[in-house]
Amino acid sequence: KVDPTQAPDSGLRKPIVHRSALMQATGEAIYCDDMPTFSNELNASLVLSKKPHALIKSISYEKALQMPGVVSHVTAADVPGSNRFGPAVMDDEVFATTEVTCIGRIIGLILADTKENADTAANAVEIEYEELPAILTIEEAIEAESYYLPIHNRQVGNVEQEFEISDHVLEGELRIGGQEHFYFETQSYLALPKLENDEMEIFASTQSPFDIQMTAARALNIPANRVVCRVKRLGGGFGGKETKTVGLATAIAVAAQKARRPVRCFLDRDIDMSITGTRHPFLFRYKVGFSNDGVIHALKLRIYSNGGNTLDLSSAVMDRALIGFRSCYHFEHIDIAGYPCKTNMPSNTAFRGFGSPQGMLLTETILTDVATTCAISQLKVRQVNLHHDGDLTHYNMIIEKSRAQAVLDKVIERSQYESRKLQIDSYNRENRWKKRGIAVVPTAFPISYPLKFFNQGGALVMIYIDGSVLLSHGGTEMGQGLHTKLAQICSHVLGVPVEKVHMIETSTSSVPNATATSASVGTDLNGGAVLNACEKLRDRIAPYQAANPKGKWEDWVQAAYLDRVSLSANGFYRLPERVNYDWTNHTGLPFYYLTYGAAVSEVEIDTLTGDHYIIRSDIVMDVGKSLNPAIDIGQIEGAFIQGVGLFTLEEQYHSPNGYLLTRGPGTYKLPAPSNNPNEFYIYLLPNVPNDKAVFSSKGIGEPPLFLGSSVFFAIKAAINSAR
Repeated sequence: KVDPTQAPDSGLRKPIVHRSALMQATGEAIYCDDMPTFSNELNASLVLSKKPHALIKSISYEKALQMPGVVSHVTAADVPGSNRFGPAVMDDEVFATTEVTCIGRIIGLILADTKENADTAANAVEIEYEELPAILTIEEAIEAESYYLPIHNRQVGNVEQEFEISDHVLEGELRIGGQEHFYFETQSYLALPKLENDEMEIFASTQSPFDIQMTAARALNIPANRVVCRVKRLGGGFGGKETKTVGLATAIAVAAQKARRPVRCFLDRDIDMSITGTRHPFLFRYKVGFSNDGVIHALKLRIYSNGGNTLDLSSAVMDRALIGFRSCYHFEHIDIAGYPCKTNMPSNTAFRGFGSPQGMLLTETILTDVATTCAISQLKVRQVNLHHDGDLTHYNMIIEKSRAQAVLDKVIERSQYESRKLQIDSYNRENRWKKRGIAVVPTAFPISYPLKFFNQGGALVMIYIDGSVLLSHGGTEMGQGLHTKLAQICSHVLGVPVEKVHMIETSTSSVPNATATSASVGTDLNGGAVLNACEKLRDRIAPYQAANPKGKWEDWVQAAYLDRVSLSANGFYRLPERVNYDWTNHTGLPFYYLTYGAAVSEVEIDTLTGDHYIIRSDIVMDVGKSLNPAIDIGQIEGAFIQGVGLFTLEEQYHSPNGYLLTRGPGTYKLPAPSNNPNEFYIYLLPNVPNDKAVFSSKGIGEPPLFLGSSVFFAIKAAINSAR
């Protein structure tokens, strides 16, 4: 509800429609490849490796360069600066030099007058390889002890002793495969050399314009102040455009510098899917000790992920799995270790949830098995293991203001879980081939980056003398409504209608050194910076408002301008020092707060065909005090369905040598409208302010995704009833 004391012009907490929604629905919204072409523009096509692991013995571009429309080619020899890059360690190459370590490594580019001519010529490049042994699976990596170091682990309490005194001990394995990002807009870039002072302008569909700026500058051997990266909007990202855009954008910038002409590149869907990585596949090996009442006393976990051919963010994803697996539960005795596996697959990367959904799936699977063993209800086993205020986690955080019990109780009440479960039991007794199942899943998702320097945001707010406001910040808009929420914050602080606030684009020339838009903290970091900038401007204008209380916003702005008061302000925000986790010494905190949620889903399965459909899903989310409930509900719906895809539908297939076979929607099954719940109810928990984020809100982009697993566990319950 909107605060009745709030100024009438304020946009805060109102369900304002996404600012680009109508343009996107009508096709009028401009994406990177929609930009008008330049008269002398070239199109780039990638020359990709076809072996998972091999030495490059020779490359011949001769045939390709003679093909129609081909202008030039680009290789590592054309990089004037550094050919190496990477978000954590520089173990990747813009262009492969002597060795390829996966199918789909970029070896070079073909530049031609049209995309079709460039693609044809790229396929004509002749490469001779000397094949080397390849590691493709997690099991092969374990056997070869092929890991990215260091291996992080944590031991709390005495696990082995607890196993000895537990009523029951279970051991098992769990696997979960990768997931394709499948953003609507594939990777797209346009590099524009300015032909003056070595300046380069890069238009990109990226979550990380700053990282593109810095990596391109190093590759081009020029200062970062000569490179500008601009982002209007992304047609979806989900983490797949965080680090994976950096090398591609840099390659296009090198091509533009060499040709001294604009160069455009957008990937076809099959190429995008085959080279840009996915959510990390995981293998879990676990041992759990518990009592007859279902309380877990000891957990021993060995967690393995398929990182691929470069480190990318694999260690960070594993760290998040090691932290996020416990969700909203308390386990006193823990022995965990995580092994990111180095393989010859395209490097896997960030994806909405960042390792937590895989880890949480393990925990819910264990709880499900514990309930079966103890012959207690699935709800009961979750209730008795919930964490509570004062509990100390294995990552040094003391639980405070837990909403775990509140969201669980509320979703049980609103979904009528208990009565529906009785109805389902009756239905299953009366039907042989159709079976129904219902499941409840709670979650607690950690918010913020574990490293201190990432937890900062910047903004620039400018007021023009006609009263209009131009907002710039370091975050990128990828459909999640970030620009809309930040315009609402600006509107509220300045006391102007949200229609007066405009955001043109994200640019490294407006806000420097911006953290990538990820980890569900886009609003927390950039919103805090916008708040800081707007408060400065509000205070500067306040004397003129006091002098003319019957005036309008435009009058006060004019008066300030005539009095030579600055009408632009930079804003900055950072999280407290203690959010900076050290795995070696186990000091600091890995995140700032938790976002809670819970879901109940009911499904029906056909035991003869294997088909299933979702009868109903109920979700209760703790979003703090929502800045925009319409956008938050949209995020919850989208994340939930993406989670349904992860846990019940989407599956990748590869050939024995690592070639991706599921390269498009014809072979890769995505959620469709028929996979939506027949009835879908979302409820935002009221009266739960969060003092750790801007205007008491909470990060919401990633937390609801895991709730899609409630469909998986409902299917599992239906299958069990058929046995």
